[in-house]
Amino acid sequence: MEEKRSWRCMTVALFLLVGAACIGGEDPYRFYAWNVTYGDIYPLGVKQQGILINGQFPGPSIESVTNDNLIINVFNSLDEPFLLSWNGVQQRRNSWQDGVYGTNCPIPPGKNFTYVLQVKDQIGSYFYFPSLAFHKAAGGFGGFKIASRSVIPVPFNPPSGDYTILAGDWFKQNHTDLKAILDSGHNLPFPDGLLINGRGTNGYTFTVEQGKTYRFRISNVGLTTSINVRIQGHKMLLVEVEGIHTLQNVYDSFDVHLGQSCSVLVTADQPAQDYYIVVSTRFTSQVLTATSILHYSNSAASVSGLPPGGPTIEIDWSINQARSIRRNLTASGPRPNPQGSYHYGLINTTRTIRLTNSAPIINGKQRYAVNSISFIPPDTPLKLADYFKIQGVFSLGSISDSPTGSGAYLQTSVMAADFRAYLEIVFENQEDTVQSWHIDGHNYFVVGMDGGQWTPDSRSSYNLRDTISRSTVQVYPKSWTAAYIPMDNVGMWNVRSENWARQYLGQQFYLRVYSPANSWRDEYPIPSNALLCGRAVGHKSRAL
Repeated sequence: MEEKRSWRCMTVALFLLVGAACIGGEDPYRFYAWNVTYGDIYPLGVKQQGILINGQFPGPSIESVTNDNLIINVFNSLDEPFLLSWNGVQQRRNSWQDGVYGTNCPIPPGKNFTYVLQVKDQIGSYFYFPSLAFHKAAGGFGGFKIASRSVIPVPFNPPSGDYTILAGDWFKQNHTDLKAILDSGHNLPFPDGLLINGRGTNGYTFTVEQGKTYRFRISNVGLTTSINVRIQGHKMLLVEVEGIHTLQNVYDSFDVHLGQSCSVLVTADQPAQDYYIVVSTRFTSQVLTATSILHYSNSAASVSGLPPGGPTIEIDWSINQARSIRRNLTASGPRPNPQGSYHYGLINTTRTIRLTNSAPIINGKQRYAVNSISFIPPDTPLKLADYFKIQGVFSLGSISDSPTGSGAYLQTSVMAADFRAYLEIVFENQEDTVQSWHIDGHNYFVVGMDGGQWTPDSRSSYNLRDTISRSTVQVYPKSWTAAYIPMDNVGMWNVRSENWARQYLGQQFYLRVYSPANSWRDEYPIPSNALLCGRAVGHKSRAL
């Protein structure tokens, strides 16, 4: 009771503080109070222990506008530590709010933490998720929209509605059982099914009016598999990928890989009845499928026929589709200037980083690695150790810039990068499974992807004019994907597999983007409410 009273007092004080700031003309503030609990859920017809936010699974959506300040007070009513992270939200100059263990201490049971973050110079479709202890397999995720400011033109007419589709694979086992499987050194079993917005087949309905156009924001929030999305009898017009307006290509079906988000426009231009929205797994020997209903408000009939089939294991098909996703060079982004005004292809890269994933057995247990390093979490968050200059937590250069060819081993791996450097990163996948890579705090230009081994000659095939930029990219089996990335955000940033079993067992590391200026212009100071743990206990953050 005392904790909840303190929580309310803290919220009121923060409200008064921020309200005074608003009078001074700052960007708008939005306030959220979330209580994280366990609860019974039945997504595949079997009772499970799910993670709920304010009693909801999936959690409540965040709806914001470019440059909004978001005050999100998270109270942890679980019996174990908890953290939320914000997939694709860049946290400009503010890795303190990223919500992964390399930057934040977990919220202890019965305690709260208030995230104070700004969606600075961003638009688009994203999601949030729990980042610790395999909690993502229990829920705790939700949609995250960032709308354009009213003064910024958008390259399509305002839709009649805006829907979120959170889709992905799901297991009937509780997250604690799945975690135990991984901890014992074994692979996860094949998923039991797919969910759309927390429900199984035909468990969710989207209502539309005939003749009107709707925006669907699609995110793959699953653990292990890519998905394909399609809508019976309807075309999908791609308009946005992770905050970037795209050329408006039309697709019958669209691949969304682990951790990725996009927006499509769908016009209700068919006879008035109900239609299937279909999600199915990609590149799996067994194909899982889930459906929802696109319901016309004046529907004269329920769904009929079989759900439309889609691609299954065709890699070339998927690569060609990925290459067709291009940037709309004439559209404004979060600022009123064409997105093509940043000539990413005319800037010389200063360093090439080649990252190769692998699946080694270390000490008799299944692990996953990057450049022969399988990441192990430190006893103190890396960002805090860096800030307080705590020795022995990590070493810069503990992961190499290229594959070593040596045997894999356990290490808390951190790579150094200079602020405002411009890098070439090549993801090399020598395995038989699709990989999905995410970099926190940044978008990167996906300049090329192809099968086989990457060599310097591969640069001749790069798209240096109108490629998309995003925070999560797929790498196909026995293939490579190359990206150009500006190191324009100081902080400690997670580079990880979005396959959550691989991430949990070591396929990740941290990128320390450093500025010697020690200026608020480059990075915000440590928050006054920063939680301290590990060897950071006893140190002081700044005064309020």
